[in-house]
Amino acid sequence: MSKSEKKERADTTIREMGLQDSENTRIGGWGAKGLSGGQKRRVSICIEILTRPKLLFLDEPTSGLDSAASYYVMSRIARLDQRQGRTIIASIHQPSSEVFELFHNLCLLSSGRTVYFGPTSAANEFFTSNGFPCPTLQNPSDHFLKTINKDFDEDIEEGSTGKKSTEEVISILVKSYKSSDGYQQVQRQVSEICKREGRALEKSRSHASFLTQCLVLTKRSFVNMYRDLGYYWLRLAIYVALALGLGTIYYDIGFSYSSIQARAAMLAFVASFLTFMTIGGFPSFVEDMKVFERERLNGHYGPSAFVIGNTLSSLPYSFLISLIPGAIAYYLTGLQKGCEHFIYFAAMLFTCMMLVESLMMIVASIVPNFLMGIITGAGIQGLMILGGGFFRLPDDLPKPFWRYPLFYIAFHRYAYQGMFKNEYEGLRFASNQVGGHKTINGEDVLRNMWEVDMDYSKWVDLAILLSMVVLYRLMFLVIIKTVENVKPAIRALMSANPKQAAQIMMNPSDTSIHM
Repeated sequence: MSKSEKKERADTTIREMGLQDSENTRIGGWGAKGLSGGQKRRVSICIEILTRPKLLFLDEPTSGLDSAASYYVMSRIARLDQRQGRTIIASIHQPSSEVFELFHNLCLLSSGRTVYFGPTSAANEFFTSNGFPCPTLQNPSDHFLKTINKDFDEDIEEGSTGKKSTEEVISILVKSYKSSDGYQQVQRQVSEICKREGRALEKSRSHASFLTQCLVLTKRSFVNMYRDLGYYWLRLAIYVALALGLGTIYYDIGFSYSSIQARAAMLAFVASFLTFMTIGGFPSFVEDMKVFERERLNGHYGPSAFVIGNTLSSLPYSFLISLIPGAIAYYLTGLQKGCEHFIYFAAMLFTCMMLVESLMMIVASIVPNFLMGIITGAGIQGLMILGGGFFRLPDDLPKPFWRYPLFYIAFHRYAYQGMFKNEYEGLRFASNQVGGHKTINGEDVLRNMWEVDMDYSKWVDLAILLSMVVLYRLMFLVIIKTVENVKPAIRALMSANPKQAAQIMMNPSDTSIHM
């Protein structure tokens, strides 16, 4: 299907749902308003219709609509059944008589029991044959719901035999339905379906290409990040304030012996605590995950497109946050001059923020609870900071756990070492020894004071961090795909009998339960 055909189909769907006057109106986000609850519901229906599903479930699609709007919406939905051969299942609590007539089949439930299931046109005859006729000029749906509603347990007239309680009426109707030919026919159909081997439903051919999905998700995520003040803008303001604080505390740090310790402390603060604050975007990302899970279940796009879109959309904001506060802190402090050194410093800050974001994405995919996710992410970063080799030098770290393996897997190690190499290499500092060497070169400081591994350059440290960003994102993708496959197996396991549970455990990919 060409773009023009898709655009025409979308415009037609919008017109049919009465939303042509609401085009280009923001639905959600900061300061978004202008759509009523009923209009938002119609938008959600349009989104599902555009994917052309073979089976469409609608939960109270007329909620928040007046009787006229309800009829127009439902009549257009009913046309889908006629034009495109779709099966549409809708639950409506109080349909008007006109809406009620649009349904081909009707299912009435009361406390989980089926009171009636069959053609809508035969429902009135069913109630009449059991002694509960619909009064003249009354909406049949109102009569049916009033008859089987046991919440208030009012007595119901039954012809000339007097009144019966709602529970008695429901029992009569359920018993009558189970003895009908329609019930036997439904049972035979269900039995035949259960005996068949399951096969995948035909995939819709109207889905966009993978590239288009990535581009659309990138644009949408970029716009959402722009509108959400707490996602990046508030972080940028706080980062600027902290950068000003760093710049004023360490202003024009110089090259004295005491500046050796001061430079390391400033760089460690940047690599540790400025990047630590990236967890502030966790709440917004949790909301993105909720949207992804809902849209993924509806089959709009896959995890790969979501991960790529989220990654690409965050790059400009992370770059902006690393560049502006980084420049303020770097030049006010008076760190090593040279464009190359500042670019490396900003690149390190950018990469570390991307790493923390990737880490929090992994946490969000495993820990769905917001508070537990924040605590877990903060705890993991805290351990990495302690084992990174600054607060406790590498040779002094206890070998179990801290030295092996934490020191080697904590990204702070490579951030500290890369930033230290970028700053100290090529500099000379005043010595505190009387009568000895008057200066100390930066390479000796790195080896003897900070125990930095000098066998490779600072660019290797940056490359390691960039590869860790890719690795974390791939881990996030694998986790959400695994969770997507495991959840159905867990649900099937919980509802299966012991024999079926053993079968599922032996073959988790087969989550269907055969009767």
